[in-house]
Amino acid sequence: MVADGFIPVHGGYKNLLSYKKSQIIYNATVYFTRRFFRKGDRTVDQMVQAARSGKQNIIEGSMASGTSKETEVKLTNVARASLEELMEDYRDFLRVNAFHEWSVEHPYVKRLRMINRDTAADYDAFRKGIEHENPEICANVILGLIRVCSYLLDRQLLHLEKEFIEQGGLRERMTQAHLHHRGQAKK
Repeated sequence: MVADGFIPVHGGYKNLLSYKKSQIIYNATVYFTRRFFRKGDRTVDQMVQAARSGKQNIIEGSMASGTSKETEVKLTNVARASLEELMEDYRDFLRVNAFHEWSVEHPYVKRLRMINRDTAADYDAFRKGIEHENPEICANVILGLIRVCSYLLDRQLLHLEKEFIEQGGLRERMTQAHLHHRGQAKK
């Protein structure tokens, strides 16, 4: 969307790396829950909804950003919180099934980091881990993706805070546009 006034360009969520990672997390969670949980298990709905909330709130925040920085910040934080909830569900899965969460020194974590450095990495780049026959590997790969996405959202929130402090919000832009218009009308 192009801005010709006080409403800035907004809605570029498809370009956000946090959105791209959240989309992989959502798809991976749908796959994981269908594979490793009983049909009708409430945990499935909880996990899928948390993954969906992470992704959808990034979209909604981005679309609202043109008229409300406050809404953008709040929804980005909701996305971050939803992913934190999802992370705990994967940790619960590992714990109750006597699996281990990988430490940062685990060799597969190093491989995941390398793949995550590629900003174009999509679901297919992680498919081998997400769809691995060993559920411990699957859960840990998805946990790694959630950690990366959470980190990206934390950075995004800091950027939004800085942007608001430096540029203000809609009210400031509206006032500036009005004063500019009045100044032009007097000429």
